[in-house]
Amino acid sequence: PDEAAGADAGAGAPGRGAGRVWLGALAAVVLLAVGLVGGLALHGDDGSSSTATELPAAPGAPLAPTSVGRIYDRVSGGVASVRTNEGSGTGFVINANGTLVTNDHVVGSDKQVEVRFEDKGDLMPAKVVGTDPSSDLAVLRLESRPPTPLTVLPLADSDRVRVGDDAIAIGYPLGLARTATRGIVSGLGREIQAPNGFQIDKVIQTDAPINPGNSGGPLLDARGEVIGVNSQIATAGAGAGGNVGIGFAVPSNSVRQVVPILLRGGKVRRPYLGVSSASVTPEIAKLLGADTQDGALVREVTPGGPAATAGLRAADPAGRGGDIIVAVDGNRVRDPQDVAGAIEGKSPGETVSIDVVRNGKRKTIEVKLGVRPANAGP
Repeated sequence: PDEAAGADAGAGAPGRGAGRVWLGALAAVVLLAVGLVGGLALHGDDGSSSTATELPAAPGAPLAPTSVGRIYDRVSGGVASVRTNEGSGTGFVINANGTLVTNDHVVGSDKQVEVRFEDKGDLMPAKVVGTDPSSDLAVLRLESRPPTPLTVLPLADSDRVRVGDDAIAIGYPLGLARTATRGIVSGLGREIQAPNGFQIDKVIQTDAPINPGNSGGPLLDARGEVIGVNSQIATAGAGAGGNVGIGFAVPSNSVRQVVPILLRGGKVRRPYLGVSSASVTPEIAKLLGADTQDGALVREVTPGGPAATAGLRAADPAGRGGDIIVAVDGNRVRDPQDVAGAIEGKSPGETVSIDVVRNGKRKTIEVKLGVRPANAGP
């Protein structure tokens, strides 16, 4: 949670030429064809006209609802369109008092938004109770009671999610009301960039189609419980905004941790180390005299930050002269993600022991963690 992602929020990429696109844009829908309902006036070659008779429907009995259909019927009433000054996205109800969750990037700087539960229902004002850009989460509170009881969506333990699990997204893609799509959890432990430039960890990857407008909506499991908040998609290249089969959702355990703090009017205080690291290549290991490729090469040290104050050293552009972090508080570091994982759960002000390899020798440095700033900076 401490490390700043190196990619731009709108163009960070899991693959060459790919980008990530915020999903909360208000998109235009182009009608490609127009049909008429009812009898059609048909004109023959001789100029005569008659009214067409519909072809008969097959006499089959109604099909039993699918598992996705049953989940949709049960929870879709708690999924709402969120309209802001900049565009629109999706939100969902988490308690009967009228509290909703959406993305931070959906609400932006707005303090007030409008929420609609039905396609033709009234727009209801909602207050932005709090936001946490580092997790891309925001909490809304309805300012008036809806005419019918709210449908509350339960939050799952996202640490129990496994690759291959069913994944169902419900939202307002491209402004289309309460659209459901189905796929699977196609990856775990992904990283995406938060609106403030920091890194969001433990992100859930799905191939359930999500598109602009799905932002802030729920990603559900086969029980109809929320496992994540849909946030970003990967795209085929710069300027492309459509789904290519890879979407990302902020894990529900982040919601469970962050929302209570925001509801109390607080701000989430995260520990901050102040380094950006990279994987150790064989060439770098040889250059720095390391006998292993395990670890995280310190690429940048934030001036004045905790790591800089403690004396950690960053490598130059060629990889020379930097520290390789090999352990944090005795926990082995194999790659940069392990550094973030070791800091997660710590509190600002705590001191951690960081083992580094410097000039071929192992060294322990004590670092007092700071408070993560509002933005990652350049």
